Amino acid sequence: MSITTTDGALLRLLQLSSASLPVGGYAFSQGLEYAIDIGWVRNIDDTRDWLSLQLLESLAQVDCPLLLRCHRALQQNDTGQLQYWNHYALACRETRELRLTDTATGNALIRLLAQLHIEQPMGRQETSFITAFAIAAHHWHLNEDATVLGLVWGWLENQVAAATKLVPLGQSQAQQLIGEIQQQVPAAIARAQQLQDSELGAGLPALAIASAKHEHQYSRLFRS
Repeated sequence: MSITTTDGALLRLLQLSSASLPVGGYAFSQGLEYAIDIGWVRNIDDTRDWLSLQLLESLAQVDCPLLLRCHRALQQNDTGQLQYWNHYALACRETRELRLTDTATGNALIRLLAQLHIEQPMGRQETSFITAFAIAAHHWHLNEDATVLGLVWGWLENQVAAATKLVPLGQSQAQQLIGEIQQQVPAAIARAQQLQDSELGAGLPALAIASAKHEHQYSRLFRS
């Protein structure tokens, strides 16, 4: 994977993948809060296993390849394909909470792009964060390798921040965890780039159960 950008594009990539991007990604734990509450995730080693599996078997199988397809549809000015892959992304969300995570952050990013006077082709329909991310990346002339790397980094930073609060982890442990999982990112992106349309999709039952159970968890820090 070769990432080449201009200085301006690199700054836009950092802006788009920053945890401070006002789309509310910090408000969702994506099932992690329930997994910690019930004892599936108890320490840094459990957290590493949970996030590594999600990266390699969910993001690499769904989010990253769909982002690539949305990015290519925008390059080809193919609104029909863009809308198709947007619907596909939403259909892959196995629980109401996971779909809410996707649409809440996606619609928030679309509103932000409108304030920045960036046109978007999705109209009033619900928009996946993947689709909105591709729209911003395309407008700012980010190549697809840089775009997918930015998406993965944003996910990883948010998930480790959630684990830091919930496990809990110390700040040094959090940085250690980010460094270790970063090493798996190239393999995840390479897998995403090789998938055919018929191979898209993931099945992580524990993640889906954790997300569904989180909707009814007695005490929560994160949104459901």
